[in-house]
Parts: sequence; C-alpha cells; structure tokens
Amino acid sequence: MADLHEAAEPLLFGAIPPVMIVSASMAVLLLILVWKKVPALLTSGLDKQIAAIRAQLEEARALRAEAEQLRADYAARIAGAEKDAEAMLGHARHEADLIISRATEATAAMITRREKMANDKIAAAEQSAVDDLRHRAAQAATAAATHLIAAQHGADADRALVDGAIQGLAN
Repeated sequence: MADLHEAAEPLLFGAIPPVMIVSASMAVLLLILVWKKVPALLTSGLDKQIAAIRAQLEEARALRAEAEQLRADYAARIAGAEKDAEAMLGHARHEADLIISRATEATAAMITRREKMANDKIAAAEQSAVDDLRHRAAQAATAAATHLIAAQHGADADRALVDGAIQGLAN
C-alpha cells in the first residue's frame, strides 16, 4: 500500500530528473543573458540612475545652499530694517525734542516781547498822562497868572515894570 501513496516522479528520457532539467534551463538562461550582455545593460542602467540621483542630490544641495543664503540675506535685511526703524524713531524723537525746545524758546521770546510792549505802552500812557497833566497845569497857571496880573496891574503898573526891566538891561 505504500506504493499507492507514492507517486513516481516523471523523468526526461527516462533518466534525467526534473530538478536537473530546471537547473539546466536556468544555466542556459544565464548563459544567454551573459551572451546578450544583459548584466552590462542592467549595470549601465543602474549607473545612469545613480548618476541622475547624484545630479539631483547636487542640485538639491545647491538649492539648499541658495535657500540658506536667501534666508541669511533676508535675516540681515530684517535686522537692517529694524536698525533703520530704530534710527528713524530716534531721529524723529530728536526732531520732536528740537521742535519742542524751539517752540518753548519762541514762546518765551514772544512773552518777553509782549511784556516789553505792554510795559512800553504803560510807560507811554504814563508819560502821556504826565505831559497832559503838565499841559493842563501850565494852562491853569497861565490862566491864573493872566487873571491875577489883569486884576492887580493896570497900564501904569505895566509901564513901570517895563521901564524897570529896560533899565536893568542897560546896566
């Protein structure tokens, strides 16, 4: 009964087992591949792919270096812009301080000028009042003297007075 379960293996030409046939086929296939230079084609194809990958890697490195350079340039520009902004802000503050100091000086000078003008106007008004008072006092004194002379002196007294003045001049 052992024979029923065991199957006989087919043989080529009655003596070559299938393993030998497969091995011989593989050897023939490999010899054909070598004869047609398939391994050289495969290696040259792989070499081309390796060269293409290397070129892509070099290009990627160059792009990365360029990107890093651009990033550094932009970082420097940003830093420069921040410094420029700080300088502009400092300059604006300085200009504002100058404007404020100039305005303060101009205001102080204007106040001084206006005080002087007011003092000059007051002094002129005082002088005008004093001159007006002197003029009125002189008019009042003249009027009083005229009235007194007219009341106390007559034509005879005037002649005596004029004659005495002339003789005082002659001597």
